[in-house]
This record gives sequence, C-alpha cells and structure tokens, in this order.
Amino acid sequence: MNYAPAGALRYEVFGDNMPAVSIRLNPGESIFTQSGGMVWMDNGITMTTNMQGGLMKGLGRMFSGESLFMATYTSSMPNQEIVIASTFPGHIVAIDVSGRGIIAQRGAFLCAQPSVTLSAHVVRGLGAGLFGGEGFVLQRIVGTGLVFLEIDGSLKERVLAPGETIKVDTGNVAAYEETVQYQAQMVKGFKNVLFGGEGLFLTTLTGPGKVWLQTMTMPGFAKQLIPFLPKSSN
Repeated sequence: MNYAPAGALRYEVFGDNMPAVSIRLNPGESIFTQSGGMVWMDNGITMTTNMQGGLMKGLGRMFSGESLFMATYTSSMPNQEIVIASTFPGHIVAIDVSGRGIIAQRGAFLCAQPSVTLSAHVVRGLGAGLFGGEGFVLQRIVGTGLVFLEIDGSLKERVLAPGETIKVDTGNVAAYEETVQYQAQMVKGFKNVLFGGEGLFLTTLTGPGKVWLQTMTMPGFAKQLIPFLPKSSN
C-alpha cells in the first residue's frame, strides 16, 4: 500500500465495491469511529469507548444518524495499522476539514482524527425537512484534520462557482461545504410529478463551494431488492 508521507495522517483506501481504509498510527496518534467500525488492528493499538464530546454532542450525533458512543483507537507503538471498512457498496472519501465546515448526510461518517468534531445540523425550511430525503437533521463536521465519509455508489465531486446552481435528486447529496446553500424545491408540472418517477421535490445546491454527490441511495437500493425477496406464505 502507498501511504501518505510521515508527518501527515498515513492512510490508504483499498477495495472496490466494499472499500476499507487502512490507517497507520504512531505513538500517541488516535482515530475515532462508531462502535463496531473496526475490522482489524495491530497489537500496539488500544481502544476506549466514550461519548466523544459529552452527552449533548453524543445525543446530537444520534439525531444525525450516528452512534451515541464512539470508539477511539490510540497507538502506543510505531507504524501500527488499523482498518475500518464501509458498511454499504460505494466509496470512501477523505476530506480535510481544516478551515471549512462540511455538512454530510445522515450515516455518512466513517472515522476521523480526534481534532474533528461532529454535531447535528438542522436544515432550515419545511420543504427541506419534510421532502429533502434526509430529514431535518444532517451532520456538521468541523475542526482540523481528516474525516472519512462513506459514499453510496459512485462518487462525483463538483466545485460550484458563486451563484452556480445544480438540482440533485433526493438523497444523492452526500456532503457539501457550509458555503453552499441547500434548498428543497417542488418539481413543477402535474405530469412531471405524476409520471416522472422522481418524487415531489429536488434538492437545489447553490455555490460557492464544493459538493460531493453519490449515484446510489440506501433506500433506493432497498426498493430495488423488494421484488426479489421471498414472500411470506401466510
């Protein structure tokens, strides 16, 4: 594996449809993730479980689709490996949040450096909350250092110029910088609503800022599987 140079967090994302991230820690270095996120780790790494920021921040994470308790992994030896895997087919993206805030979809958080903070983010507006696909509460990620996010399906990154707008189908917004305006708008036209097959609302993103888009959503994937699931004989 090709890791980042010494002095930075050393990591390597590997795997195709079900990726994982391998992180190398030196003495005193840590990474935190949701409880149960670790796949394997070297013997020189120890785990502690806590609320990562206290009760209120823990409750905020619960509302944004994450765990109340977080697991922190700390190395006591040089060059110790820990591997954390995604929970859904797709991609893992590393984002440096230093100097910028990121808003991410519910459940997107995989792991981060301890200098990164997660909290609940309330989407303003009735339309965004009721029909924006991810509910009123998303998650806000700030601090310094790297956060790793799970992307459902394939990943597309876009940098929006000031005033530039794109419309995205419900649930396909994985994350965006805080400078981006997020708004849910109703699809125009009776025929579009009735026969378009897309739902009543689209998410409108307006720059400036970077957005991370995903080609798949977990609810959409589950819907496609329903016809193939065994039916009850009762």
